[in-house]
This record gives sequence, structure tokens and C-alpha cells, in this order.
Amino acid sequence: MKSSAKKVELASVDDLFSTEESRADAQREKVVEIPLSELHPFKGHPFKVKDDEAMMETADSIKQYGVLVPAIARPDPEGGYELVAGHRRHRASELAEKETMPVIVRDLDDDAATIIMVDSNLQRESLLPSERAFAYKMKLEAMKHQGERVDLTCSQVGNKLAGKKSSELLAEQVGQSKNQIFRFIRLTELIPELLDMVDEKKIALNPAYELSFLKTEEQRDLLDAMDSEQATPSLSQAQRLKKYSQEGHLTLDMMRVIMGEEKKSDLDRVTFTSDTLRKYFPKSYTPQRMQETIIKLLEAWQKKRQRDQER
Repeated sequence: MKSSAKKVELASVDDLFSTEESRADAQREKVVEIPLSELHPFKGHPFKVKDDEAMMETADSIKQYGVLVPAIARPDPEGGYELVAGHRRHRASELAEKETMPVIVRDLDDDAATIIMVDSNLQRESLLPSERAFAYKMKLEAMKHQGERVDLTCSQVGNKLAGKKSSELLAEQVGQSKNQIFRFIRLTELIPELLDMVDEKKIALNPAYELSFLKTEEQRDLLDAMDSEQATPSLSQAQRLKKYSQEGHLTLDMMRVIMGEEKKSDLDRVTFTSDTLRKYFPKSYTPQRMQETIIKLLEAWQKKRQRDQER
């Protein structure tokens, strides 16, 4: 009797443990169809979801084949689900007039969810500087919350990275130097209008880094100076603006003077308007053909000068 009771007890515990484990696995990785209206964007999601040509192509694909890769979401305490990965697929599904999309629902804390959200988007080829800046900042903060030294994040890259700081881990994971990581993160200090100009390539990354040290009100004054002078700062101008700001001498008038300077690149540039050139070419000539013809004529002129000088 005693032996029989022991046998029954062991079988019961094994069955119970196995059932709980399989239930957890099934719950964690189960793909479910969730209404689009119940999926909400991740709080502070730094990646822009635009209805551009790539989005339209994704929508066409979803309309034809459906969503092939499930999104990842976590339960939202206020109702519905918070998207962790799959914001573009969600928007494309809306454009494709779908009512639901496949989703893997996981219970994730804020730090784990942030890391998954950033990692799923950093794989994209064309990231804007602002997207990269906020993504690096959010992921680094999440990694630091999990431990300044490797603990939970260690599994992402293997035990060989044990003992490295979060910033070093992030640099290796994204293929950037630690210094470059912090230069990108610094861009998050720019006001939205200036950061948009960086995304639009109106302001280069190096000048933008220097401008990020200006106070918020100084950055707004700079927008005024840039508009009045119809110019954007070069690296040397941005460095001077930063220097005067740190010394407490930067004023709107000084900004206008600096932005009104003629840059070396402007001195080296020769510009012709279309109206100036058109009168020398047939109407059928495209701008590209006009440029090729000008280059050929200049080359012939240069050869003639060289022959004349040799006489």
C-alpha cells in the first residue's frame, strides 16, 4: 500500500508539472488573430510609419497573401494589446482593409518590450537619424535598467560578453562605435524642427551634434536666424554657436551674423539658372544632355588653351 501510494504521488506531480510547462509554452508562442482596433502603438515608439511607396507595396502583398510574419504584442492593462513589433504590418493591414492580423501575445515587462521593439526595427536598411537616435536611447536605458553589467541581456549575444557595460554591448549589437552611439543619442536634445531638418538632410550629422548643446530657446532663435538668412550651419559655424552658447554670449543678432557669412562651399560653387542656359540649347535638350554638352565644350576649350600655351 505504501509503495502504491508513493507511485501515485510521483505520477501526479510529473503530470501536473508537464501540463503547466506545456501550457506556458503554448500561451507564450500561440499565434492568435486580433482585431486591428484592439492593437495600440507602443508608447514612445520612435519609428515613423509613413504611407509611402514601400507601405503601399506591403499593403498590396498583405491584400494578396495576408500577414506572413505575426506581430508581437503584450496585454494592455487599459484594454486591448500594445504592439511591440509589427507597427508597419498593422498600418499596411489597415490599408489592405483587413479586420484582424496574426499576433503572438507575450507578457513582457517594459524593458524587455522596449528591447524587442527596437531590435525588430533596427534591422531595416533605411533608418532616419531621428529614429536611430531615439531607438539607441530607449534600448540603452532599458539595458541599464536590467543591470549596468550583463544579466538578462547577456542571452542576446552569448556568455563571451559577460562583464561588458550596456553601452559596449549596444555598440557591438548594432555595429557602431560607443562614441557614435552617444553622438546619435545626443541628437534627441534637438528641438523637433531641427531634428526634422537632419532627417531631411538639410543639416548634416556633425553640425547637428554641435547644435544639440544649445539651449532650447537658443535652438528656436537659430531657426529664426536660419530663416532670415536662408542658410543652414556648417560644422565650423555650429561649433562657434556652441562655444558662444557655453560662454553665455550667444544672441539672436550674433546667430544672424554667423548664418549670414559666406561659406567656403558657396565661394567654390558656380550656379547657373535654367533660364540662363536654355537660350543656348534646343528645346528638346534635357538637363542631363545640357550638362554633358557643357562638359564636352569645356574639355575642348581646355585642350585649346593648352595647345596655345605650348606654342
